[in-house]
Amino acid sequence: MVSITSVGSDPKRSHWQVLAHEMAKFGVVGGLCYLIDVLVFNLCHAIVGMDPLSAKTVSTIVAATCAYIGNRNWSFTHRARTGLRREYTLFAILNAIGLAIALGCLGFASDVLNLHSVLALNLAGNVVGTGLGTIFRFWAYKRWVFLHPDDPKAAVQAPADAQRHHSVPEPAGRV
Repeated sequence: MVSITSVGSDPKRSHWQVLAHEMAKFGVVGGLCYLIDVLVFNLCHAIVGMDPLSAKTVSTIVAATCAYIGNRNWSFTHRARTGLRREYTLFAILNAIGLAIALGCLGFASDVLNLHSVLALNLAGNVVGTGLGTIFRFWAYKRWVFLHPDDPKAAVQAPADAQRHHSVPEPAGRV
């Protein structure tokens, strides 16, 4: 018989310890992807000459792809796997919502407040918009993409990491 336990069900770790661990890893991945996002946004807008909304869209797509890889393989590696197609589709949808939040903040600053300086656009899109989007994404990823092992949808595919590190083979029978 094989038993699989996850980090989330480890009796030595409280719910708050697991949450803090996830948030810390999510923060590291997010910080690196934030740098990628800001760099690509400024490259596209200030150097290439793209309009701010297009530049933010491109930068978010690049950063989100990096974030998916980091979160799937590090931040939430202990959570259940439900298939790459399902996870990536949901990840893309939730990142589109996160992008809409950032674009809404950027559009509000640009079109309503008539702010067009590089600093104002960075504050609106990369600080306020990305900050609000990040809060939404952390909650949404845990809720719909990287599921808790006890979730009914999680039975589709157990985490490879949990299978590798937490399986206990049944001892061979003696003759």
